[in-house]
Amino acid sequence: MSVINIMIVDDHPFFRQGLRDVISTDEGLKVVAEAGDGQRAIELAEVHQPDVILMDINLPTINGLQVTRRITNAYSDIKVITITGYDDAQQVFHALRAGASAYCPKDVMPDILIENIRQVHAGNYAVGEQVMSYEGLMSWLDDKLGAHDLLSGGEDVFIPLSPREMEILDHVTYGFSNKEIAHHLKISHQTVKNHMTAILKKLGVDDRTQAAVHALSNGWVRLSERPTSPEAPLG
Repeated sequence: MSVINIMIVDDHPFFRQGLRDVISTDEGLKVVAEAGDGQRAIELAEVHQPDVILMDINLPTINGLQVTRRITNAYSDIKVITITGYDDAQQVFHALRAGASAYCPKDVMPDILIENIRQVHAGNYAVGEQVMSYEGLMSWLDDKLGAHDLLSGGEDVFIPLSPREMEILDHVTYGFSNKEIAHHLKISHQTVKNHMTAILKKLGVDDRTQAAVHALSNGWVRLSERPTSPEAPLG
């Protein structure tokens, strides 16, 4: 059985030690690196390229969601498990669209964490104790965030988005800001804002999160097909 290499990212040494202790109980897991802030995590990911990263969200220098996006954009084989004190469906969604494969509370049981590490390494997704395929994850998001309600008007009243609006929504789905989208698509910030206003109106939703859930739940984009980041991925 091959060993799964793990990197731990958390700004609290005591919590990092606890994660090391849990991982040490399984011969198939090995901690190869640790980081206490976002910038260091990016640097160590480049050096060690671990199989799985245990990622805190609230980090100094660069937050865990931004770090997750930059690492998974640069290294598609690295899987990220976000570990946080917040247990909220929208936070789960933001973590997943940033590139994470799992979302666990900080009080997760050791055996569940170890199982989640193995499951995401195998290509599955996990939220707490629930392990899901991609399709199962989409159903979970539909149920928790009400994505199906967005389609209640029926196909006959749905107004398709323009190609440019779809391109912008694709980037929104992966957490890019308006400024990043403008830079990536080489259009003005105001143009992106205008398109976003039109997208929200056409889809009948109130915010970017709902628009992104709509795109995912209808198969317009997939979590495994994120666009190239407009930022330099590492460093």
